[in-house]
Amino acid sequence: MSSPVVHAFFMGRALASAIAEQAEQAMTETLSDLGRFDAEQRENLRNFTEDVMARVQQQEAAVSQGPASSGFGATASPSNPQDLQATIDNLRAEIAQVRSTLQQYRASLN
Repeated sequence: MSSPVVHAFFMGRALASAIAEQAEQAMTETLSDLGRFDAEQRENLRNFTEDVMARVQQQEAAVSQGPASSGFGATASPSNPQDLQATIDNLRAEIAQVRSTLQQYRASLN
């Protein structure tokens, strides 16, 4: 074997080894970033869920402390349509607010 052929062989082998190390490092960093992103999104979702549950508990407490004929469910009196309409309007506003918050949350994920 001639010296240039042996030199080319070892150079190719060293080049392949270096490329494999670089690819391994890039893959490791990518997977690490993906794992970090997944953990952050899970934490954000957990915080969002806790916030929603806190609001639910707060609203349930407010309803349970209010008068029995507050306009919710079977306790609504059909003789007072103004209270019923106000309740419906409030619920629609709350739904719109929740949709807006959800859209903002989804936009922050992208």
